[in-house]
Amino acid sequence: MRYFILFGPPGAGKGTHAGAIGRKYNMKHISTGELLRAEIAAGTELGKHAQELISAGSLVPDEVVEGMIENAFDTIKGYDGFLLDGFPRTLGQAKDLDRILAKRGEKVDAVISIMIPDDIVRERIRHRATVEGRADDASESTITNRINTYHTRTEPLIQFYKEAGNYYEADGYPGTIEQNQKRILDMISEKIGD
Repeated sequence: MRYFILFGPPGAGKGTHAGAIGRKYNMKHISTGELLRAEIAAGTELGKHAQELISAGSLVPDEVVEGMIENAFDTIKGYDGFLLDGFPRTLGQAKDLDRILAKRGEKVDAVISIMIPDDIVRERIRHRATVEGRADDASESTITNRINTYHTRTEPLIQFYKEAGNYYEADGYPGTIEQNQKRILDMISEKIGD
């Protein structure tokens, strides 16, 4: 099994490009955001608690997210690997993921980081809120909080994965979705192989 992590700020295009990467490498795209939104839609206790945190722009507790991901690894079959989107977001989560994979005799094969500047992050999140009706993306204070959370809590992972030797960057801006997708797929093919 191969394990890829899609990395980048909110609005970088992780969800947009995950489908193409997943198809090319026969990997199951696991979006923690989608897993959580499914819990919220189902009205579970976890979903209600998660909604409160997400509305405030905060992160959901690690053990909740990790449990959902480990369950996905155990139950989803028919793929050559997993493409994680939205996890890990903190150094603690990255270390936990290493432990989860080590129990399976596996490791993170590649971290694909989609790079875009903060002003484009704001523009894309606002656009997404309008198009998809995502209330969690609508307010400026929430957007600012999400960008700040990314810089303070998630960016330190770059150094962690650089030291592990499995960190790769691709520009997610400028260009059309198709141009950015080609750039990302070409980078993966060149650095990691087919």
